Amino acid sequence: MRVLIVDDSRFVRAHLRGLLTERGIESEEAADGQAALDMLRTGRRFELALVDWNMPVLNGLEMVKQMRAEGYTSIRVMMVTTEDETDSIVCALNAGADEYLMKPFDDEALGEKLAILGLLES
Repeated sequence: MRVLIVDDSRFVRAHLRGLLTERGIESEEAADGQAALDMLRTGRRFELALVDWNMPVLNGLEMVKQMRAEGYTSIRVMMVTTEDETDSIVCALNAGADEYLMKPFDDEALGEKLAILGLLES
């Protein structure tokens, strides 16, 4: 499995990459939504995108909307964010996100969400 990590925090990207690597999962990184869309448009293939909400250039919610509008429907999307209001969660799911992981998180929480998405055995 290949995962696209989209977050403006270098620390968060490194943390997620480390957790994924320990599970034998390959990943690539983008620092904002526009950079992530540019990567997708070059034909790189991913099974999952882990997307922060609050980023410069193009935020995560707008990125997900644009991804879905451009036909990237086979990529699962998990919002990984501090946005914890119910309205935010509903908004992200309505925009095309498949799952939602609250920051801060640990390996167990990430694993549970990956299993819910059918990407890992629980």
